[in-house]
Amino acid sequence: MSHRCFALLGGLAVMLLASLPVSAQDGPRTAWGASDLQGVWDFRTITPLQRPEDLGDQEFLTAEEAANLEQEAVARDERLLLADARKTEAGGSVGAYNNFWMDRGTRTIGTRRTSLIIDPPNGRIPAMTEAGQARGAERRDYRREHPADSWLDRSTFDRCILGFNTGPPMTPGGYNQNMQVFQTEDHVVILNEMVHDSRIIPINGSPRTGLGSWTGESRGHWEGDTLVIETQNFTDKTRWRGTAEAMTLVERLTRQDDATLVYTFTVTDEQTWETPWTAEIPMRRSDQPLYEYACHEGNYSMEGILSGARSDERGR
Repeated sequence: MSHRCFALLGGLAVMLLASLPVSAQDGPRTAWGASDLQGVWDFRTITPLQRPEDLGDQEFLTAEEAANLEQEAVARDERLLLADARKTEAGGSVGAYNNFWMDRGTRTIGTRRTSLIIDPPNGRIPAMTEAGQARGAERRDYRREHPADSWLDRSTFDRCILGFNTGPPMTPGGYNQNMQVFQTEDHVVILNEMVHDSRIIPINGSPRTGLGSWTGESRGHWEGDTLVIETQNFTDKTRWRGTAEAMTLVERLTRQDDATLVYTFTVTDEQTWETPWTAEIPMRRSDQPLYEYACHEGNYSMEGILSGARSDERGR
């Protein structure tokens, strides 16, 4: 082969590498060569899951709009903290938590999307099926008539089984919006700060057991530098956003750069929504450790909920 051909091939190789994402070229890698996703990642954001209806077809915020929303978020937190302090000084109640404990974030996501949902194009959760609507109405009616006959009537959040932002899939909530990734050649572990739950995900091709669980049964594989996690076999007790146990979930984790882990998930549940839908959350690397989430501080709140319900019954 001539020197000219070698030069041409070399030039093409350079152009190809230049077109690849940074993570695919020189991102951090494990000792066995996989993309290194490990670390603590923060998924706080004021960007809503669904696009506000008044934004119509607007897919992205302008830089000015994003800055205004972030300034409003800071001002909101300061205002609520001051209001809580005044209520406390006056001997009043601040409700379940005062704002000091809330940690919703003050930033939009870096892309400035108007929603975390990227598909459908309108940035909103698809319409529910008739079956999904009927199932939801039945659950609401039962909850209204039987709010606390026993602990089984309370949600998985009240019972400290699952966190309200951990899913899976993970979505921003009110606080404790951190997760940590651990990797070996055969497994990946996703540890969510709330409720300190660890999902141990085989990536070695091992078969599924078919057993249902609170967080489903996950299996992972690599597509280039993207970790793809496919989860099924959810229990009907989980009911994430009203889903049925037949829900399937596909999550993708991609190391975009040293400070960013892009988390994308697609939910498919023909018994609940008319079409699948997808959301994308850029997570930011954190230098802070995870802390144990002591749900209900020994679960005394459940005792309070149930004893309060019995008191209400005696008063009727």
